[in-house]
Amino acid sequence: MKFATRAVHAGLEPDPTYRSVIPAIHQTSTFAQPAVGEFVEEYDYARSANPTRSALEAALGELEGGLASSFSSGMAATHALITAVCSAGDHLVLPSDLYGGTFRLVDKVLARFGITYTLVDQTDVAALAEAVTDKTKLVWIETPTNPLLNVVDLRAAIARVGAKAFVAVDNTFATPVNQRPLELGADAAVHSVTKYLGGHSDTVGGAVVVRDPAVHEQVRFIQNSVGAVPGPFDCFLVHRGLRTLHLRMAAHAASAEAVAGFLRSAPGVSDVRWPGFSGMVSFRHPDAIGIAQRTQLFTLAESLGGVESLIEVPQAMTHQSVEGSAAAVPADLVRLSCGVEAPEDLVDDLHRAIGAGA
Repeated sequence: MKFATRAVHAGLEPDPTYRSVIPAIHQTSTFAQPAVGEFVEEYDYARSANPTRSALEAALGELEGGLASSFSSGMAATHALITAVCSAGDHLVLPSDLYGGTFRLVDKVLARFGITYTLVDQTDVAALAEAVTDKTKLVWIETPTNPLLNVVDLRAAIARVGAKAFVAVDNTFATPVNQRPLELGADAAVHSVTKYLGGHSDTVGGAVVVRDPAVHEQVRFIQNSVGAVPGPFDCFLVHRGLRTLHLRMAAHAASAEAVAGFLRSAPGVSDVRWPGFSGMVSFRHPDAIGIAQRTQLFTLAESLGGVESLIEVPQAMTHQSVEGSAAAVPADLVRLSCGVEAPEDLVDDLHRAIGAGA
């Protein structure tokens, strides 16, 4: 079936009790057992498994083409995958342009336990391959990158390093509508489902989708052992968001295309970036903070991927943790998450914000 059909139906079966089209939300912490040590399917305690979470994981696995585990945040998902794959003494290759939270986790937390890393411009596939050593266990790829929106040639990168290390791709910005890393040979796709998959800025969550059942079992073991799992209602919200993902991503892209087109001729604006899909746009302007504080339709806030448009200055907001490192971002960079409003209104809002500071 086509992606749109799978997005609408993945993981959803009518409720077995009353045949409701949308299954019940299993808002419970535990499950009655028919006898000591016996339980129905995999459900004994909700940290280990919950039917609402299982439905979401089935849907995520269907759309990405693998075996999915869901988490209470994108960072919890990232932590689970890295610790499932890596041990003390292992080496990671990270992009030199990456989400600040990922850098903070590796640099400030995992490095304390003997995991080392190298930052490299992954748009240079030769440099990426050169960064892989005999101690490299994991290559972590972002594409498009956050916040500069660089695009990595996934097929070429995986061909160069996939036989030497486990390859994980942060697919948050692209979503499986535009890019399915496992189909290109990656070992895992990771999401902050807070963003486009949920799509409505009303929940926080993460997901790991892998190809190898053995890795999936290890991720699940960490999921249960650490316990950073999403609640049933959060799972319901994300699953509901998935059903309109293909429609929303088209609208996000239309908004971003119009905004990028305007910015390319706007006074004082330089280095406009839009990867050609998704709703993410970045640009540089000497008055970055002023513009971010003058918009009215674009809300000044961290995060992205919701139906409403957001604006932020990464250096002072989402990427403070990379300051002073090779991953530091320019102070004049503005990142936009273009929502699904009328593109003309978004352009007008930016036109006023940029012009007011002239």
